[in-house]
Amino acid sequence: MAAYIVMHIEVSNPAQYEQYKVLSSLAMKAHDAKILVRGGEEIVLEGESLKRTVIMEFPSVKAAQSFYHSSQYRRARNVREGAAKVDMCIIQGI
Repeated sequence: MAAYIVMHIEVSNPAQYEQYKVLSSLAMKAHDAKILVRGGEEIVLEGESLKRTVIMEFPSVKAAQSFYHSSQYRRARNVREGAAKVDMCIIQGI
């Protein structure tokens, strides 16, 4: 069953965050993540703006966890440290 990593990101250091994007893209490719949303225009219908949203699809929760805990993505997270506030979760699809 598909699973999704959903991220809401508030970038505070755009130059440093660009380095994260390069490394995280490599990790996504290595783990066959299907990118459904990566930034893009947001139209708020209710509530507050989510700043930047990223949604990735994986074949299973286990695959999404494997991506998150991989050495490739750990390296990207280390580069992102101090450049952005991130809320991230894995959601199991139906």
